[in-house]
Amino acid sequence: MSDKPPDPFETIVNNESYTLIRAAPGVHQFRFKSRGANAYLVQGSRRTILIDVGLVSTFPQLQHGMNYLGCSKADIDLVVLSHEHLDHIGAAHLFAGKTMIAAHRLAANKIALRDDFATLRKMFNEPNVPFDVDLWLEEGNVIDLGDFQLRVMHTPGHTSACISLFDQDKGLLFAADTLMPGGVMGGIFGSGSISDYIESLHRLAGLNAKILASGHGRLSATPIHDAHIAIERSRALLSDTGQLFDALDARENFEPIMQSVRDLNKLDD
Repeated sequence: MSDKPPDPFETIVNNESYTLIRAAPGVHQFRFKSRGANAYLVQGSRRTILIDVGLVSTFPQLQHGMNYLGCSKADIDLVVLSHEHLDHIGAAHLFAGKTMIAAHRLAANKIALRDDFATLRKMFNEPNVPFDVDLWLEEGNVIDLGDFQLRVMHTPGHTSACISLFDQDKGLLFAADTLMPGGVMGGIFGSGSISDYIESLHRLAGLNAKILASGHGRLSATPIHDAHIAIERSRALLSDTGQLFDALDARENFEPIMQSVRDLNKLDD
């Protein structure tokens, strides 16, 4: 007899391309069996939103699952992008025009400038289709869906623009790539920072979260435990990074680096 607790989440569709899981009443996870990030459909009493949309290549599966739930593209009032990476935003242009698209202002700027380095576009064989972010989100904004009140939290670390959404009454936390089940870290990319990551994880660990809906992998019913594991891992990463810089002796290498910068500046004179 297994000691593993039963999975509290209901699997509705499970095929070769995606899994559709009921996370809570009115909340469904689309977990794609490819490189696309998870997408979440939240159907409130007044508004319906998608949190992240995956890649263009996973859009047929997203649309199939939405139709299974009786929801069409026209029913989506708002698409919220957790950050600028293409596996989360790739299909966003397919909603543009009729559906409002929202993201943190830092992500919106990278998307508007079509910053391929920031969006990791080269990592994915996807069409390069521009779209506009209609609504810039900031710390403390509340997305009111009627029976869901999703508070925006700026949780940088994975990138500078990462946001999480939290419904305090329901204990529902959408943490994208900032926090994943088992304390798995989403990595530090481009504008990200280990120290920012640690601060963001401490903020998430202090919430009364009961359900973790992350950017990749399964749902979790132990978000606080997951956050504490991630804090330990990120602190270990910070320590390892410090030791690496000590080994490289950054002071000796600083002057040659600065001289290279000065030489480059002379080329523009």
